[in-house]
This record gives sequence, structure tokens and C-alpha cells, in this order.
Amino acid sequence: MSEGGAGQTVHDGVEGRATSEGATGRATRRGVELVPFAGLRPHPPLARFSLRGELRLLASVLAAIGVPISQGVCRAVTGERCIALWLGPDEQLLLAQDAHGSQLAQLLSEQLATVPHSLVDISQRQVAFEIVGPIARTLLSTGCPLDLADEAFPVGMCTRTLFEKSEVVLWRSDPQAFHVEVWRSFAPYVTGLLAQAARELGS
Repeated sequence: MSEGGAGQTVHDGVEGRATSEGATGRATRRGVELVPFAGLRPHPPLARFSLRGELRLLASVLAAIGVPISQGVCRAVTGERCIALWLGPDEQLLLAQDAHGSQLAQLLSEQLATVPHSLVDISQRQVAFEIVGPIARTLLSTGCPLDLADEAFPVGMCTRTLFEKSEVVLWRSDPQAFHVEVWRSFAPYVTGLLAQAARELGS
């Protein structure tokens, strides 16, 4: 597909795939149009949970079921069942394969039944993509106010920030790869700006 304003429709990050409400009760998700550019990699489907509570308590309770809790400020950790991103002193974003989302939700609910917490499935709210390659950091820097240099934003770091006028969650998953979580309605806006920057940079 050419870059000339043409969109790429993805359903939960996979072209041509959609999920529908079934036995799990998870609702149909709308396709999201991403504006393609060199370095854009739509992410496979993800289940997402916003988990809030006292992090040390959550970590001790959830270790038994292979769910990690990141206690390092602005750091991501990978566990057996999901990845946990630190977004605040009492807030985690849990990312898991979409196919495992219902099972993870049930395990979390059971394990946390007696623990004060808030657990919200936000799978439908956001879409994920990656920006990869040698100019990934440069592309993001065109709209993100953070210092993304290796020393300031190393691999494993994550945070909630802005890209132009859109809130995003940014996680550096590799030296030349950034994972971006954005609200679905803002995905075309963010990828459109990135596509324009990529053209201007000649990539």
C-alpha cells in the first residue's frame, strides 16, 4: 500500500481479523485505520487490563499465578502470563496475548478476591503498534516531548506521555523498537503525523 494518505485497516492490530462476542462475553472490536509508513509494525491482538492497588501487596499475591508486577518506576517487566508496565505508584498496565485474555481475567479476579484493588478490562479502548528501525527514536521525537536518548529512555522504560495532542503509553521494548499504546480514535491521527514525519525524513 502506498503512503499517499492511504490507510491500513487493522482489527486489533492484525489486518483482516476481527473478534466477536462469544462465550467469553468480550465485545466485537472495531477495525482501526493506521496510516502506513516505513517502520510501522501493527501489533498482534492484545488483552489489556488496568490494575490498581498497593504494588507490593499485588506482587506478593500474583506471583503464585505468574503475573508480574513492576515496582520499578517507569519500567516494564515480563512474566509468564503477561507484561506489566508501571504507570504510577499504584497503577499497572497488563498486556497479554488476546487469546489468553479471558483466562487471565478470571485468574486475576480469583487471586485478588480478598485484596483491595481495581481491575478494569480496557482491551477495546486502545490499539498498539510498534515503531522500529534506526530512525524510530527520531520519528517519535517529532511529536513527543520526552528525551528518548539511550541514557534517558533505555530499553525497558515505559511511561504515559503525549504525542502532539494525543495521550499515549510508550514502552521501549528494544534498542530500535518502541511499543505505542494509543486510544483507538487517536490512532489515525498519531500514525498520520508519524507518516508525514517519515516522508519529510526521506524514509
